Amino acid sequence: MNDKPIIIGVAGGTGSGKTTVTRSICDQFENTSILMLEQDSYYKDQSHIPFEERLNTNYDHPLAFDNDLLIDHLDRLSRRETVQKPVYNYELHTRSDESITVEPQEVIILEGILILEDEQLRNMMDIKVFVDTDADIRIIRRMMRDIKERGRTLESVMDQYMNVVRPMHLQFVEPAKRYADIIIPEGGENHVAIDLLSTKIKSIIDKKQI
Repeated sequence: MNDKPIIIGVAGGTGSGKTTVTRSICDQFENTSILMLEQDSYYKDQSHIPFEERLNTNYDHPLAFDNDLLIDHLDRLSRRETVQKPVYNYELHTRSDESITVEPQEVIILEGILILEDEQLRNMMDIKVFVDTDADIRIIRRMMRDIKERGRTLESVMDQYMNVVRPMHLQFVEPAKRYADIIIPEGGENHVAIDLLSTKIKSIIDKKQI
C-alpha cells in the first residue's frame, strides 16, 4: 500500500469558487480524512517592514507567497509528519505569532490563486484543477467578501481590483490554466464536473490501497 497522501491542487481567480469546489469534494468523501490547505496562509512574513509599506503589498503577485515554506510543509505532510501552518493577520498585513497544528491526512487539497503558477508545487500534485468563472461574478464575490470579512470599503475594493487584481489575474493566474488536468467552469455550481473529479480521486485512492 502506498502511504503517500494524494495532493490535489485547486486554482482559479479570486472569487472563482475554489472553496466551494473543495467543500463539494470533501462532502463526497465523508469516510476519507481530508486536509484543506490554503495558499493564503503562506503569505510572506512582513514584520520587518514598516506598517505603511505593508499597505502597498501586492497580494496577487507570486512573490507575495512563501512558497518555499509551503513546499516544505507539503513534503513533510507527504512523509506523514505534523506541521505548524502559519496564520496571516490581514489587519496588520503580516504573519501572526500564532500557528495551527496540522496533521497529515489521506487527501490534501491545496487551494489558491497561484498554486499552478509554481512548477515545484505543480510537480507535487496528483491532480491539478482550475476553477474558471466569469470575471463579473468573481469581482462581485470578492467585493462581498472583502467588505463583510475584512472591513474594506467598496471604493478600496474596486480600486484594488482594477489596479492590482485584474492585471495580476491576466498576467499570472489565467496563463496557469494551461497546466490544469481538469477545468471546472462556474465553480461549485458545476455538479457534473465535481462528480467526475470525485470519481477520479476515488480511483487514485483505490490504486494506492492495492
